Amino acid sequence: MGKEQRLAKRLGLITLGLILVLGGLFLVLRVEDRDLDVDARKEADGEFVSLTDGLTHYHLAGSGDAPLVVLIHGFSVPDYVWEPTYTALDEAGFRVLSYDLYGRGYSDRPDLVYDIDLFQNQLEDLLTALDVNSPVNLVGLSMGAPIAARFAHQHPDRVKSLILIAPEVTQTTSRDIFPMNLPGLGEYLMAAVMEPIVLPKLQPGDFYQPDNFPGWENRYRDQLHFRGTSRALLSTIRSLIDLDPELDYQYIEKTNLPVLLVWGDQDQTISRDQIEVLRAILPDMDLLIVENAGHLPHYEQPEVVNPALIDFLESIPQ
Repeated sequence: MGKEQRLAKRLGLITLGLILVLGGLFLVLRVEDRDLDVDARKEADGEFVSLTDGLTHYHLAGSGDAPLVVLIHGFSVPDYVWEPTYTALDEAGFRVLSYDLYGRGYSDRPDLVYDIDLFQNQLEDLLTALDVNSPVNLVGLSMGAPIAARFAHQHPDRVKSLILIAPEVTQTTSRDIFPMNLPGLGEYLMAAVMEPIVLPKLQPGDFYQPDNFPGWENRYRDQLHFRGTSRALLSTIRSLIDLDPELDYQYIEKTNLPVLLVWGDQDQTISRDQIEVLRAILPDMDLLIVENAGHLPHYEQPEVVNPALIDFLESIPQ
């Protein structure tokens, strides 16, 4: 056997060994071991409705003739992120709707591209299915803010006001999501590393004082067991590079839509620079900077944020 053949054989064995090791890690670390079926959905409170692209899990409270406030969560934490807000708005006399985006919580994981159009259409379908015909107040958190802004852009006659909490502002680049944008490698990393390890460990970092919220990481892990979650989250990450939220915010500036921005001064996800970009685009919007709060100021400081939301909403002609 020649030197080149021995080298090729050795490289082949190394490659095979690496594949076996990575495959073994994948099998050990992957967490998706449940179908999101009828039995699984019995664990959830709230309601379900069948929409164009799948079943959607939602909560709805309040009188049917009260002004409706729609709560849109962010990238991966489902609608339980709104619990303090949902309760406060309901008690203040508003009708309140929160729901799980596709690929999150107890909503379906359709095999589709998870881009802004999918989420904007989900919101439109949900309002139609619930027979909501009057204009609504939209509240978007993080990635939910561009969804709310896009809906307001596409359907200006269906929106009364816009509240943006720790909103995504600037466009994501390919460099920002590398190597998750690499075919094959991104799928492996999401299923074997990001989903079981990295994403759950990142959740407490959304708070300025995470010790005040024990169990937050474990609660997040529950949804990761449903098959299709990894695919949905990865598709969302890859689709972010095609979304420029500033364009929709610029459209909002051309309207008379009332806007409130809420941001925690210890936010490690949305920087002050991004907030300044948004303030330049929407100079007339109301602004609440919450001291000693991270990426979830409404959850970490509800005693500060909830009264501000209610005051803002009550100032809107309903």
